[in-house]
Amino acid sequence: QVQLKESGGGLVQPGGSLTLTCTTSGFALKDWGMSWYRQAPGKERQLVAFIASTGYMTNYGDGVKGRFTVSRNNYGNTVYLQMNNLKPEDTATYYCARSGTPRYWGQGTQVTVTS
Repeated sequence: QVQLKESGGGLVQPGGSLTLTCTTSGFALKDWGMSWYRQAPGKERQLVAFIASTGYMTNYGDGVKGRFTVSRNNYGNTVYLQMNNLKPEDTATYYCARSGTPRYWGQGTQVTVTS
């Protein structure tokens, strides 16, 4: 079955960096676009980044352009989110998701940015 598992979250100071990893199984990653979303308490889930199946096209949500970079390793069945210059407003639970219907989600990993 399709499984997505995020890792790499944690506590970081403003200006710091984290790299999130989404480890996938149960499907051929090379055939699917993948996304990162985040959800802060009391807020709606929002798109952070999208990467096409080949990795040649990416899109980013508002507020993260220039700071976050999404990438993928189709052979290693992993998708990454490199986050630099983190801000307190980046604090959220981060989820990876497989595009398409139905949309599959991981369980999320918590990122907390605080001094």
